[in-house]
Amino acid sequence: MSTTDESRVSAPPARPVWDDRTPDLPDQLQRTPVWTDELVAASGIPVVDVPFVTVGGGMGSFTMVDVLRIAGVPTNQVKVLTNLRHPWENYAYLTGVSQLPPHYRIRSDASSMPDNLWGFPSYAARRAFHSRSVSGFIAPLWNVLTENVLTDYWTPLAGEVFEGMRREADRIGYWDCVAHGQARMVRKRAAGGYFTVFTTQGARKQRIIYRSAYVHLAVGWPSIRFLPDMQQFRSQHGNGYRFVNAYEPHEQVYDDLVARPGTVVLRGGGIAASAIIHRLLNDREKLGAQTRIVHVLRTYVEGPHGPSRFMRRRGKNGWAHQGFNWPKASWGGQLKMRMERLEGEERKRLWETLEGTTTPYRKGWQKQLAAARRDGVYTTVAGVIDRVDRVGDGRLGVVYRDTKGGGLRSLDADFLVDATGLIGDLRSHRLLNDLVEVTGVDRNVLGRLDVSPGFEVRSARSGSGRMFAAGAITEGAYYAPADSLLGVQYASLRTADQLAEMGFGKRIGSGRSIAQWWRFMRGVTP
Repeated sequence: MSTTDESRVSAPPARPVWDDRTPDLPDQLQRTPVWTDELVAASGIPVVDVPFVTVGGGMGSFTMVDVLRIAGVPTNQVKVLTNLRHPWENYAYLTGVSQLPPHYRIRSDASSMPDNLWGFPSYAARRAFHSRSVSGFIAPLWNVLTENVLTDYWTPLAGEVFEGMRREADRIGYWDCVAHGQARMVRKRAAGGYFTVFTTQGARKQRIIYRSAYVHLAVGWPSIRFLPDMQQFRSQHGNGYRFVNAYEPHEQVYDDLVARPGTVVLRGGGIAASAIIHRLLNDREKLGAQTRIVHVLRTYVEGPHGPSRFMRRRGKNGWAHQGFNWPKASWGGQLKMRMERLEGEERKRLWETLEGTTTPYRKGWQKQLAAARRDGVYTTVAGVIDRVDRVGDGRLGVVYRDTKGGGLRSLDADFLVDATGLIGDLRSHRLLNDLVEVTGVDRNVLGRLDVSPGFEVRSARSGSGRMFAAGAITEGAYYAPADSLLGVQYASLRTADQLAEMGFGKRIGSGRSIAQWWRFMRGVTP
């Protein structure tokens, strides 16, 4: 899966943990969905006025600020409320612990560039022009010209994405917009607009309320998915050394398996699962590990599958294959147009048809898997894990239900890695849960925030104020690839267009776009 050095990588730093020790707000403020200026003034909490607030500080917030700066909005009219040190921190953490460190390819198109609104020159062109050899110059360009026919899809390295964002953040003055801390809640303002309650970071934490005309929510996935069997196992046995989640630090698994032979049971069929298998097989090939892998798949795919000949995915040996997390037509083709026209159950059915756990088909990785199957190192089973017990000498007894035969079967393993993904439930995020339960914001057909095709949270409109959202918290709305690099950029463009109509920023037409691209290419501030 890597196109460069695939030597072992140390575990990424632990994800920063936010500790909010400040007392809760008075009950009257917490229970009241619409605040008046007088009520806020009586609380004694300092109020800061800024026209636009974005909550999250990750990829979605970064692309929103980038688009607004290109649209002519100065930095002093935008505030980013975040507990992240830099916009790619959470993404880098999740990809790193799930075995896609900076020098590995991620699942993104060559022109899906959060640091480059125009997508040109693409990551492939950057790689080519930074090469010091003729072959290094030709290879990425040849790849994008022949991808998915003669070659695999060309995708950038994670580190290339992060470095590009760092340069663009410096260019647009992103750091001047950032306030470090934790956004606690958002309330409608009686006079129009919103109040966002924020706790500053540092030794002396302080409550601040930001009063704004516009609020943008881009908080990412609400939480990591810890399935009931894992929760039960950890409550009984007290630690997560042997039964781990792919999205938490688990480098001990690989260290232990290099030191001694062992068996790993892996659950999940997405990009994280394929990256973990790749790491385990690399350790066998390069470090002499004697690891056996048993892959448990809830949905075992035998071959190409889909509801019709026009909507089919590749599949084989248990895996469902797709170049990106959504069909390319859902980004800007017929599936995008169709999704925007549908409502209610019809839209839900299309979402259910398009979504699903997939991983890219990459020729080198397929050869590695085929060799592992022949050697008996890697086996797949169709099943659902029923429970996990401790057996002799601390190992795991994994009991699963065979989805083909229906009976219960058991496996002994040294480790179990759960790569079934992240949780999108709004109740798992404090701010989002408060927004739904207290202020009454509507949910969409999949239970996420109900937004318009322009990404406005329609039920949260407050006078002339508008609330917008982007990313995973909008899945189920009118744009399928919302949780992607290109998806958050598209959402930012749609949001900026509506803001321009209301007089906040300028519309990015052809002339402004060309002029701003030229400034981007020269590294000049917008």
